[in-house]
Amino acid sequence: MSKRLKIGITQGDTNGVGWEIILKIFADNRLQEMFTPVVYGSSAAAAFYQKRLSDMEPVKFVVVESAERAQHSRVNLVECGKKELQVTPGKPSKAGGEAAAAALRKAIDELKEGAIDALVTAPIDKEMIQSEEFTYTGHTEFLAKELDGAPLMIMTSELMRVGLATIHVPVAEVANHLSKELIVERINQINSSMREDFGIVRPKVAVLALNPHAGDGGLLGKEEEEIIKPAIVEAYEAGVLAFGPFAADGFFASGSFKHYDAILAMYHDQGLAPFKTLTPNGVNFTASLAEVRTSPDHGVAYDIAGKGMADEQSMRNAIYEAMDIVRRRREWEEWNARPLEHFEREKGRDISIKDLPEAEHND
Repeated sequence: MSKRLKIGITQGDTNGVGWEIILKIFADNRLQEMFTPVVYGSSAAAAFYQKRLSDMEPVKFVVVESAERAQHSRVNLVECGKKELQVTPGKPSKAGGEAAAAALRKAIDELKEGAIDALVTAPIDKEMIQSEEFTYTGHTEFLAKELDGAPLMIMTSELMRVGLATIHVPVAEVANHLSKELIVERINQINSSMREDFGIVRPKVAVLALNPHAGDGGLLGKEEEEIIKPAIVEAYEAGVLAFGPFAADGFFASGSFKHYDAILAMYHDQGLAPFKTLTPNGVNFTASLAEVRTSPDHGVAYDIAGKGMADEQSMRNAIYEAMDIVRRRREWEEWNARPLEHFEREKGRDISIKDLPEAEHND
C-alpha cells in the first residue's frame, strides 16, 4: 500500500469538460485500486456536474485538507478556490479561470512538497485564467517558472512521440526564436527523455525542417542550412542518434515517422496537427522537469461542455502515462545508482556488494 502512487488531478476550467471527464473516469471504481487519486478543485463544481450526469454511477469523494491526508481506495478531493462558484458550462468566465488557477497552484505546491507523485492537469482556458497573479501562456510556461526548469513539450501515444522546439509562439515569430543552440538543447532533451522517461536505451530522433521542402537548398529559406542541419550534426557527433532535417509533409505522409522513437518539430502546429490527426486520445507530457506532469491532448471544448458528450479516454491515458513515467524514472535512477551491479546481474551473475570495486561501495 505504501508503494501505491498518489496522482494529483486538477479540475481545469470549471466551464469546460474537465469535471465531466474526471467524473466519467472515476465512475469506474477499479481505478482507485491502481493508484490513490487526489483531485484539486471545487466540490460545488463536482456536485453540479454529478447532477448533469445523472445516468452515470455517482462518484463518492472524500474531502481532505491535503494529499498528505488522502485515503487509499477512495477518490480524494482537496477543496480549492471560492466556496461559492457559479458554473456556466460552455461559457467562458473569469470565475472559471480563477477556479482553474486556484486548483493548479494548490496542486503544484503539493507536487513540489512531494505530497503527490505526479500531476495530471485538465484543460484550462488560456485567456480566462489570466490575472495579475497568473500571466502565463499555458501550463508549460507556468510549470517552467514554478519548477525552475526549461521544459520540453512532448505529445506521446503508442504510435509516435513529438517534441516541440518552440511551444506557444506566434507563427510569424518562430524563425526568430530558432537557433542552433536551442535545437541542440531540444535534441538532447528529447534524447534524455526517451531514455529516462520511456526506457529507450538508444533512441533515434528525427528532426523536422522549418520551411517547405526542407528549404530546397536555400531557395525557400536558409534556416535548414544555417541552423537546423548544423545542430543535428553537433548532436550526432556528441553521440545522439539524430537525423534530418526532414520536410514535414512527406515525413508524415510516407509513414517515415514509424522508423523513429521521437520527432522534434520546429513549432506547435507542425507537430500537433499530424499527431492529433493520426493518434486520437494522445497525451501531452512536460519533459525535462524534476516532476512529472501530463494532460489530455484536447482543450476545454466549450462546444460540448455539460452535455455528457466528452470522451474521457485521453485523460485516462494521461493518468496511466504519468504513472508509467514516474516508475520508469525511478527504475532509471536505481539502475544508474549501481550500474555495474545491474550489468553483472543482466549477464546472469548475481553478485553482492563485497564483489564490487571499492569505488562502488560508496552510496
